Amino acid sequence: MKDIARRAGVSESAVSFALNDRPGVSEVTRARVRRVAEQLGWRPSTAARQLSGEGAATVGFVLARPAHTLGVDSFFLQLVSGIQEVLAERHLGLLFQVVEDIADECAVYRTWWAEHRVDGVLMVDPRTDDPRPALLEELGLPAVVIGGAPAELHPGLSAVWADDAGAMAAVVGELHALGHRRIVHIAGLPGLAHTQRRMRSLRAEAERRGLTEVRSVTTDYSDAEGAAVTHRVLSGPAAPTALIYDNDVMAVAGVAAAAELGFAVPEDVSVVAWEDSALCRMVKPWLSALSRDSVAFGRTAARELLSRLDGATPGTVQVPLPELIARQSTGPARGA
Repeated sequence: MKDIARRAGVSESAVSFALNDRPGVSEVTRARVRRVAEQLGWRPSTAARQLSGEGAATVGFVLARPAHTLGVDSFFLQLVSGIQEVLAERHLGLLFQVVEDIADECAVYRTWWAEHRVDGVLMVDPRTDDPRPALLEELGLPAVVIGGAPAELHPGLSAVWADDAGAMAAVVGELHALGHRRIVHIAGLPGLAHTQRRMRSLRAEAERRGLTEVRSVTTDYSDAEGAAVTHRVLSGPAAPTALIYDNDVMAVAGVAAAAELGFAVPEDVSVVAWEDSALCRMVKPWLSALSRDSVAFGRTAARELLSRLDGATPGTVQVPLPELIARQSTGPARGA
């Protein structure tokens, strides 16, 4: 700090204000101090920040999902990419950990809090009867729930969310307009709040439109279960004419499974993937999919957490409704 102050021609306190983003110096001085600091190769000391009560300069992210499903899930890769972009602007690190279940995730939060490992956390996959929000508030860890709808929120936490119910309603409306009356939703993990929102929306839309052959089947998000459920529903009586998959990987596996049974897509069965990705455009036919900017989703969540770390009160941010991109895998129901 003495070296930077001497070269920049300011006091050491001005250097401290400038490097820690605190008021007390002009923007011109702040820029000059940072430029000199960069020239001198200065980096903040995490240990020193902790000793002075300034935090760990690290954000935590725990994922409690089956490990074998993570390598093929494009959503989380893009989400983390967006989070990291924003954290890098503030020279903050991301501490990422994969665990077996929610109990293990809660144990990680307690450890991080006790050891002052993180300044705040990004919590994903809200559950029904979720113990994590109350724990995070009890520990005093600033947190943002990614995917938590306002009605499900704990008052002390922020949230960034998408309208899953509205998106499902849009998909059902599109399929209904194409003449589809037998629709199966091949969903993700049953305990996730967003899975439940999608399933409830599907049932509500079916009831509103008088559709009696519409249902959801839960899976673990893997290609293996996506293919297995597709085989099962298409082999049964009154096979569905449309399938909605909760991710792109299951949808691709479903197209292959349908072909094995002699079903053509979309002539015999239409297919919609919930998450759009390059994978949806690497198969024949190209998959119709719900498209959203998952990288921007991550950026929004990270910015909301940084605002909490800066002292803002908890709030909710809704990202744009996913848009249904109609491609080659959806068409009129046979006989419609």
